[in-house]
Amino acid sequence: MKSLDAKLAEIRGNPASKAFILADAKDADMAFGVKAPGPRGYLSARGLRPAQFSPEVWSRDEFGHRNLPEFLDIIREVVRQGLVDIMLMSASVNEQLSIKEGVFQKSLVTPAARANDTTDVWAVRHGSYVQRPAQPFRSASIDHIQCGKSECDRDSGGFPGANLGLYSVTFVNELEQDRATLEAFKAFREEAELKQFRYFLEVFDPNVDSHIPPEKLGEFINDNILRTLAGVTEAGRPQFLKIAYHGPRLMEELAQYDPNLVVGILGGSAGTTYDAFKLIHDAQKYGARVALFGRKINNAEHQLAFIEMLRLITDGRVSPEEAVRAYHGVLQSKGIRPRLPLEKDLEITNQAMSYGGGGSRTTVEVKGNPLKPTASAPAATLKEAPTVVTGVVPAKPLLWPILSGGAPDFGRMSSKERQAYDAARLLRRYG
Repeated sequence: MKSLDAKLAEIRGNPASKAFILADAKDADMAFGVKAPGPRGYLSARGLRPAQFSPEVWSRDEFGHRNLPEFLDIIREVVRQGLVDIMLMSASVNEQLSIKEGVFQKSLVTPAARANDTTDVWAVRHGSYVQRPAQPFRSASIDHIQCGKSECDRDSGGFPGANLGLYSVTFVNELEQDRATLEAFKAFREEAELKQFRYFLEVFDPNVDSHIPPEKLGEFINDNILRTLAGVTEAGRPQFLKIAYHGPRLMEELAQYDPNLVVGILGGSAGTTYDAFKLIHDAQKYGARVALFGRKINNAEHQLAFIEMLRLITDGRVSPEEAVRAYHGVLQSKGIRPRLPLEKDLEITNQAMSYGGGGSRTTVEVKGNPLKPTASAPAATLKEAPTVVTGVVPAKPLLWPILSGGAPDFGRMSSKERQAYDAARLLRRYG
């Protein structure tokens, strides 16, 4: 059984379950074009797949983005790591990795593909599509996602491709526009039910002025979700939701309304590392059971370490602040220059974490900043403990309970001892 299926069953069977579903959204090629694979600062262990660019046309620094082969190498590596539950891809990447290579056949990771690409994700260079009200559109068909051709053999009992898709809708508070969006969604649901195709529903915030005050936008989104799904029976319902995080009250409002509705968050645009870690921590605290991070993972200095920090946070083993410091420790051990110094990376800058719902991004000081010295614990620096993960492991021999054979005794570990063990393990893995 895939980890996604096991966790969904656990969440639905036990409202108090702490199971958390983590997805890596590697479907940016459905939106961005050449820059979709992200900056070349991070590559898989395989390294560069150099293309031949003419020196009289390009300077060395001008082509700084990964190419598609390098992008695929990272996806393969993340799947082998096995810490995410879902790998979301475009239909073409899904065909290559799922159908042609069988990357997911012996993996606990579930492959998924973006099932539609509304115009508000058409973020091509010099285009203006994203500035106009989102309109429904589908490049991929369900059959192409499931089996790579226009009509699948439905008597075989399974599909070589993905049988999970992301369908997105964008409500803009315009009657005709939103009605067209819902009509397209209805047609997709009916086709998906006939073809036994599972999906999850992404609900974007309006991509144009909706004439709704920013502090009320989350209420507009929540009501639209619940109103829309009220007319959908179980056979056509999404496996879970993917929405922007509008703060604790609105997350709890939605999550508490229907225990059978599994709510997830999207990661949003790039910010500080603390933005990402605090976002997933707080969303989980107030009812989210899924997180899908795209650019925040894809732009990370070390994607595998970043993903493992997300998992440690959702497992309750480290705090967001500890995770930031541990992540910087991994970067230091690898000789990777962080995009921001540790002090700046421990600031909140992302609008999604501004609970007031203001329309502009703000930078606030993190309360209880772990860099601040205290009488009992002076501030650690990267130079003080170069052989351990700064801020989590003390600069002295590691101490945690062990069994007679030398293996760690998890049953007797305190939370701090578990943090120290996890940090040392991370350093051994990535250092």
